[in-house]
Amino acid sequence: MNERNDEVFSKRVKAGKRTYFFDVKTTRGKDLYLTITESKRTGDYDGKPEYEKHKIFLYKEDFEKFEDGLGEALGKIKSLWESGEYKKPEVREHHEEVTFEEL
Repeated sequence: MNERNDEVFSKRVKAGKRTYFFDVKTTRGKDLYLTITESKRTGDYDGKPEYEKHKIFLYKEDFEKFEDGLGEALGKIKSLWESGEYKKPEVREHHEEVTFEEL
């Protein structure tokens, strides 16, 4: 856990110009929730890097529906790639798959 004692797991995924953070945290009542953060470097200001960040909070009552929706959307993308109708991305490096079962 971190110094605030609310973070129980963190996974950083570098993906091209973006970095994604999957952070499992706990509330004071010991409920778990997930934050997903997208971070993209936008430039430098006075010699210091600047980042644009977007964050999603996902709460326990939505985990299963979110996983189902994401799985369905990714499945559709894969089938469209396989059909040859859409261009597949170039594979640059391997990223570990994170599932809710692992959390």
